[in-house]
Amino acid sequence: MYSQISDYGLIGDTHSTALIDRDGSVDWLCWPRHDSPALFLRLLDQEKGGACRIELDGRTGRSRRYLPGTNILESRFPTETGIGVLTDLMPVQPPETLPDEGPDGETESRIIRILVCREGSISGSFVVSPTFDYARVECTVSLQGDSAVFQGGSDQLRAAGSLRAAIEGRSARMPFRLQAGERAVVVLTHGEGERPPLDSVDDAIGRLEHTQRYWEQWSARCRYDGPYREAVLRSVLCLKLLTYSPTGAIIAAPTTSLPEAVPGDRNFDYRLTWLRDASFTVSSFARLGYTREAAEFLRFLRNADPTHGNDLGLMYGIAGDTPDEEELSHLEGWRGVDPVRIGNAASGQQQTDIYGELMAALHDFLNAVDFDPPQKTNDRLPETLANLVNQALSLRGKPDQGIWEMRDGQEVMLHSQAMIWVALSCAASMGRRIGTMDPAMLERWDQAADDVRADYLDRSWNEERQAYTMAYGSSTLDASVLRLVLFKAIDPHDPRMVLTLRTIERELADGDLIYRYRKDDGLRGEEATFSACSFWRVGVLAMMGRTREATELFERLLRRGNDLGLYAEEIDEATGEQRGNFPQAFTQVALISQALLLQDHPAQAVSGAQAA
Repeated sequence: MYSQISDYGLIGDTHSTALIDRDGSVDWLCWPRHDSPALFLRLLDQEKGGACRIELDGRTGRSRRYLPGTNILESRFPTETGIGVLTDLMPVQPPETLPDEGPDGETESRIIRILVCREGSISGSFVVSPTFDYARVECTVSLQGDSAVFQGGSDQLRAAGSLRAAIEGRSARMPFRLQAGERAVVVLTHGEGERPPLDSVDDAIGRLEHTQRYWEQWSARCRYDGPYREAVLRSVLCLKLLTYSPTGAIIAAPTTSLPEAVPGDRNFDYRLTWLRDASFTVSSFARLGYTREAAEFLRFLRNADPTHGNDLGLMYGIAGDTPDEEELSHLEGWRGVDPVRIGNAASGQQQTDIYGELMAALHDFLNAVDFDPPQKTNDRLPETLANLVNQALSLRGKPDQGIWEMRDGQEVMLHSQAMIWVALSCAASMGRRIGTMDPAMLERWDQAADDVRADYLDRSWNEERQAYTMAYGSSTLDASVLRLVLFKAIDPHDPRMVLTLRTIERELADGDLIYRYRKDDGLRGEEATFSACSFWRVGVLAMMGRTREATELFERLLRRGNDLGLYAEEIDEATGEQRGNFPQAFTQVALISQALLLQDHPAQAVSGAQAA
């Protein structure tokens, strides 16, 4: 009875998000923040997890789309007697005055569901059944006028609107019967606070109009206007939803414990801020013209690391400490694949590549603002660069868990060592543009970068495998080497890199899809192909001059997302199903990056499938 991962669409308000399946059921919702305990979690347990469903009598079909340039989801449901159109949004609107820092929109911790009868007549019910604190807290429900109020410990949810609620056990049913042109509204509000009630159709339509205007104005700022604009815009709209505007944090994904292997135990919580993933997102924001969003993450880092780069963390909570990893054994997991985890034990790992990731993102941001950043970003920038370089150099030649967060030990990873080169190269470039840094120090950084590069190119080459491998002295292939070409840490025309790509395509590829590695990593189950790696291959082909091949591959990969243009972390090569947490910033960023790269490396002739 579980929906496929690709069946879900995402709505949100830059504080929290909700996942809605093709049938119009809100199956995942954490309130009031991305990392709050879920109160709708049917996604992870069909029996124990709550939802807000719509039951339409005589439904005969379904289709959906986002309203253009927005994160407002519209689902169309033909029935035996008519056609219903359901519009779902979390209201957000521009503030009267945009502050220099902080949220760029006013939010309400609400979900608004507007159902319109477009033809004939429709009937059915909305059914609201929350389960507070991951279904660990007893839920009670009572009526207050026509509204249903759910209480779980100190948490509260109100279901109001234009329909009369009736209690059924621990749920509330809100029946409707509509003729052509009539509307029904359901409003879910978290807590009470000082917000005025929102229970009329006119109020809901007003919020819809304000929210649509907010997203359309935001989308209009996107600088990319190439052939894949719709795919790029949908990806960056998704990334905006993964921000937490009060602090500027960026999460890796809005879900936890969607499995990367079926069966297996590769289930993790991604509702946290990984420095790596967030840095990818910052680069995408900066390159597409969303410099405010990029600056907001730098604000988050200033507050999270007041040492200006001397105490950089791998992972952060979005508004405080990173929670310890915990298993929720009372939940069965998506399709019964457990465990369900909250928190993430990888927070204690050493992952050296984060210095290169952050430095590259900072470089992209400064380029986007023509090296004229906000004063708070510019303040102590030379000191920050020096601190980050010193930290990166202290890890030269040392083992770590690497980009893939290995839980079976540490090695001296090629990707990690090459990202030290990226950190040094970007730091030297920024230092020269800043103009106030010691030239002799910048020359030392250049020399150190040359030394690091010579070392990893020599020590990671495996003559027998005819490839650059995962770690020094290793025989394991690792698709993260593709990413190093995109960072120019390895020359795309290096004969050894050409051989490495050939070996990866032979041993890690399954058609268009790429596994990140094939080795025993201490976890159960065989994971699916890694979507970001598949996109990185596009960029490598383009940089090698194989632009037509790269373009055609990119267009095929665009068809691998769901019908809304959203991607999870992985794709099961046998079934084509999405795997892992959804939607995944890492994958959406890889799509954006390759679209921009193809713009810089146009093919001589491309196929006709240019529309994303």
